[in-house]
Amino acid sequence: MRSRRRKGLARERFLMVASAVLVLGSLTATGLWLGRDKSSQDEGYVVDLSTIENNTAAGLAEGNGVNPAENVTQGVVPADDLDYDPYFQETNSQRIENPDQSDSDSMSDGAESEETKDKSALNKDKKEEETKEEETKSKTQPQMEAKEQTKADTDEGEGTPALSTAMQPALTFGDSDTLVWPIVGNILVNYSMDKTVYFSTLQQYKYNPAIVIQANVGDLITAASAGKVISVFNDPQIGDAITMELGGGYEVTYGQLTNILVSEGSFVAAGDVIAEVSAPTKYYSVEGPNVYFKLTKNGEPVNPMGKLS
Repeated sequence: MRSRRRKGLARERFLMVASAVLVLGSLTATGLWLGRDKSSQDEGYVVDLSTIENNTAAGLAEGNGVNPAENVTQGVVPADDLDYDPYFQETNSQRIENPDQSDSDSMSDGAESEETKDKSALNKDKKEEETKEEETKSKTQPQMEAKEQTKADTDEGEGTPALSTAMQPALTFGDSDTLVWPIVGNILVNYSMDKTVYFSTLQQYKYNPAIVIQANVGDLITAASAGKVISVFNDPQIGDAITMELGGGYEVTYGQLTNILVSEGSFVAAGDVIAEVSAPTKYYSVEGPNVYFKLTKNGEPVNPMGKLS
């Protein structure tokens, strides 16, 4: 038992001595390292006292004062010993650099450039819309004017609207062209310019420069050919009548009309309704309702039967 206790005590003593030696060694090493570091830092600023004394003596001998501080030599400080702060600026420095501010300025400049681009794009779109509106107006203006002109023509001839007034075809009726019947019916009085024919109502013989076609009151009368209305008039013998120019010197006259649908200056196509059959005038009371149909060339009567198909 005693030997075991002795061994334990010896072991504890050994451990204590070893620990003390280790601690002293550590402290000694730390002191040496600190002393070396301090000596390296003190080397940055060294005052050469001998130089100061020599300069002072020389200055006194010459009668000039010497500033001892000028003989303080500053060693070179390694760059690694400085903590550089990029945001630090001297108080009286005229050159100030602020990375955050420059970044914000660049961001604001970018925002302004984006806003400028947006404005330029909006202005471009606006100009394109205005150009399209002007082109649309320029295209629709002639159409609107044509519609207004047609409406004005219709208003002027209210009650007798012109047909096919929008078209103004060339009048090219020739000797080889034919006419269509303005109305279907029997011939009551035939064309006769070489001898006289008998008129029942007048009970006399006379020349007839036209044909008289039997009809009923209210029947529709159509244009025998395309042409231009040059006269709408009333005659005691044939009543209300229309004269149309066909071209090539030809003209055609329709008589015994009512409810005339065309006006002077209007253009009509072949087959267009131009009027209705009216009650006969007193010069044709015995013959009854009819259509007076006359064809002339250069003012001379032409037998319309030779042109009617």
